[in-house]
Amino acid sequence: MDGTTERGIDRRSLIRAGGAGALALAMGTGFPAAAEAKQERAPKRLRFDADGRFKIVEFNDTQDDARTDRRTLELMGRVLDSEQPDLVVLVGDNINGGPRTTSEMKQALNNVIQPMESRQIPWAATFGNHDEDSTGRTGFDEPAMLDFFRGYRWNVNDKGARDITGTGNMSLLIDDSQGIAPAFNVWMLDSGRYAPDTIAGQDFGGYPDWDWLRGDQIGWYLEESAQLEKRHGRKVPGLMFIHIPLWEHRFMWYASVDSRTDADHQRAVQKHSIVGERNEEECPGPFNSGMFSAIQHRGDVKGVFCGHDHVNTYVGNYYGVLLGYGPGTGFGTYGLGGAANHRLRGARVFTLDERVDGALVETHNVFASDFGIDLTDDDQSVDPLPLPPGR
Repeated sequence: MDGTTERGIDRRSLIRAGGAGALALAMGTGFPAAAEAKQERAPKRLRFDADGRFKIVEFNDTQDDARTDRRTLELMGRVLDSEQPDLVVLVGDNINGGPRTTSEMKQALNNVIQPMESRQIPWAATFGNHDEDSTGRTGFDEPAMLDFFRGYRWNVNDKGARDITGTGNMSLLIDDSQGIAPAFNVWMLDSGRYAPDTIAGQDFGGYPDWDWLRGDQIGWYLEESAQLEKRHGRKVPGLMFIHIPLWEHRFMWYASVDSRTDADHQRAVQKHSIVGERNEEECPGPFNSGMFSAIQHRGDVKGVFCGHDHVNTYVGNYYGVLLGYGPGTGFGTYGLGGAANHRLRGARVFTLDERVDGALVETHNVFASDFGIDLTDDDQSVDPLPLPPGR
């Protein structure tokens, strides 16, 4: 995200210039050197384990440059070692606008890819509003980033839907434990960057100026969802990951479109079973895309989870669909400010069981503080991890 929140957090002054000296790669990361990595590749199809279980970890807003804060990598590694996920999703703002060259962009991305690659955990990524902030200098845009992702052994992104808005819009099917049919689907959509300067000669003064899911993306989801149902004889339950929240995220917190009082929120907590924190106002685009209505119509997506607003961690049940945030993962970008700046650095975890209707059993957050990671409000950036050969 960018801009200034109602809590006064300045979001345009957070790109850091270098920092602490280089540390040995083994400190807190456990990453092997690229040349020593094993040669296995991600499976062609993901699959629930023999007990019918599957776990997903969401990281978002890792948002740093080639000199990534070492604690971001430590947090990712500790979460992966503790949770042992079957899939990791990176939900946008993977890097910031700091890289000055294509090589530095690749280094910044590689830093947050290596926690999964070194552990041979399948992973996929979508994009946020900051991922192309350096593209004007480097020429390395989101399609090039997607190709870069797909060159890693444990990446499971496909080329994405063709001829629609955004880069890498995809659905990722997870087979049941018998390998017979899909038991779950992970939807990953590119929610874009920023609104255009004008539409029909009108600017966006007074409105949020981030991007939104476009009509052709909604149409693609509806068609793909219907085709999957036709092909497999039932609706395949799933989760949808987007970087920028829906307007319904904002509505849910107060159980209201217009009224936004403490009493409204207390009513919303009871009505929508909301748990977690909201430390900044939700920042969707200027238009309601209609995606939530499409999801209601199809009835297959069980939850929509985003990043973008780093210090929001809540989740609630909005008319049968979970709406929530993953906490911001990266230590190199804005947080709560002051001594508590890094208190909410973390990740979101999803537990699936094919024997349960809808497959989604529970979701919870884990935080850097759970692992005793240093939360000091300082710069602990380190030299880039080595790029794998040929990258």
